Amino acid sequence: MTKNEKAMTQDERREFFRIDDSIQVSYRVITLNELPESIDDKMQGTDRFTVMTRLQTISQHLSAPLHRIEQRDPDIADYLKALDDKINLLGQSFLAQENELLNRPSHSVNLSAGGIAMDITEKLEVGDLVEIKLLLLPSFTGVVAYGEVVGIEEAIGGDAAYPFHTRINFTLIRNSDQDALIRHITRRQGEMLRQRREQLDQQND
Repeated sequence: MTKNEKAMTQDERREFFRIDDSIQVSYRVITLNELPESIDDKMQGTDRFTVMTRLQTISQHLSAPLHRIEQRDPDIADYLKALDDKINLLGQSFLAQENELLNRPSHSVNLSAGGIAMDITEKLEVGDLVEIKLLLLPSFTGVVAYGEVVGIEEAIGGDAAYPFHTRINFTLIRNSDQDALIRHITRRQGEMLRQRREQLDQQND
C-alpha cells in the first residue's frame, strides 16, 4: 500500500456519516489474487475514470494560495478560476469516454466514505471481494475502491429486479477518492438540510 492509499479499520468506518443517495455504480466480484497491492500502480497513466477526482485534489491544494491571490488581486483570481473551469470541462470530456457508468441509470444507495449498501440482482456471499466504481454527480467525480461483502439481506419494498440488499465495506481506497467521497457526502447533507428548512418554512407560511 502506498502513502496515497488507505486500508480502513472497522472503528474508522464507524466515524463516517452515511447518506441515502442516487449515483451511478458498478461492481465486479474479484479473487484474492486480483486484489491489487497498489491501486495507484494499477491505474497509473491509464485511467480516465478518476480524472475529475485528481483535478479536484489539485484544486483543494491550491485553494489557500488562490484565496491569498484573491485578496491581493481579484482580477488575477477571477482569471485563475476561469482557467480552472476550463480544465474541469476538459476533465469531463475525458470522463465522457468512460461509457461504462455514464450510460447507466442512477442507483439508490446508502453511502459513506467507508462503505456502501445497495440492492443488487445477484446474491453474493459474505466475504466476497469486489471492485467498485462510483460516479458522483453533478461533479462527475469517479471513485474506485476495493471492498468486502459484510452483509446480505432480502431487499424490502424495492425493485423486484434487485432482490438482494448488500452491504460492502471499503477495504482499500486511495486517500484522494476517500476525500472526494467525504466532500460529496458533506455537500449532499447540506442540500438535504436546506430542503428540509425550505419545507418547514412552507408549512409554517
